[in-house]
Amino acid sequence: MLTSKPGGFAQHLQAGATPANPSSTESIVIDEKAQLDFSKSMSYGDYLNLDAILSAQHPRSPDHNEMLFIVQHQTSELWMKLMLHELGAAIKSISKDELGSAFKMLARVSKIMEQLVHAWDVLATMTPPEYSAIRPYLDSSSGFQSYQYRCIEFSLGNKNAAMLKPHSHRPDLLARVQAAYVAPSLYDESLRLLARRDIAVPSSHTQRDWSQPYVANVDVEHAWLQVYRNPKAHWDLYQLGEELTDLEDAFRLWRFRHVTTVERVIGFKRGTGGTGGVSYLRKMLDVVLFPEIWSLRTSL
Repeated sequence: MLTSKPGGFAQHLQAGATPANPSSTESIVIDEKAQLDFSKSMSYGDYLNLDAILSAQHPRSPDHNEMLFIVQHQTSELWMKLMLHELGAAIKSISKDELGSAFKMLARVSKIMEQLVHAWDVLATMTPPEYSAIRPYLDSSSGFQSYQYRCIEFSLGNKNAAMLKPHSHRPDLLARVQAAYVAPSLYDESLRLLARRDIAVPSSHTQRDWSQPYVANVDVEHAWLQVYRNPKAHWDLYQLGEELTDLEDAFRLWRFRHVTTVERVIGFKRGTGGTGGVSYLRKMLDVVLFPEIWSLRTSL
């Protein structure tokens, strides 16, 4: 309890003095001499271009919950932008045998996917009646049309020519998706690395048409088994295999959380983009990106 003892803390405050260990935000700012005037220098908002970002939400319906729907998808696209930035650099690093850098980037991609998984937790707070109120205003727009997501799928090896068509109306976006479609995927570059390390990988999987879907091969499994059976001799390749495992593990969780949220919010209605909705998303759960990385475990 504060007392009126002469020289005490209470009297010190009553006199209007600033305490030696201030707890107020105002005092802390003043004590640290933080810059408060940004009329002639770059501010936080300037650096992040927040005016453009925070003015990019334009609900089309009168419903309160549409803001959630917009922000959730916009933030997911931002995370996907960073994911593509990291994935592209990781693929390039592997092609140059710079695995240390690649491992850091791939670990970051896995963490980004964890963020995207939790983003579905927020969207799942939208109930079916709330979504039904905004659905007519979405018209034919759908996450199925995300060109960044398609680039991620292609970069991870899930190539499908039909998925180029939703972007044909935008030559600039089509060019980006096409570039990811014809380029070696993360797994393709990983197999080429194994071959450069004198581990027998069939030429059918190191010199091929990269736009074609990846097909699992028993000889590729044997190549990875050589690494996994002697990790000390192939430590960085062994670590690469586990980075790929972590990445696909995180990607599967992302897909699963997606389909669960969609079923929770819209049931088995068709998607706004014309897909089967939940039925389409469930089929995607069966896609295996790095098959031999998983199948080898049975043989160990």
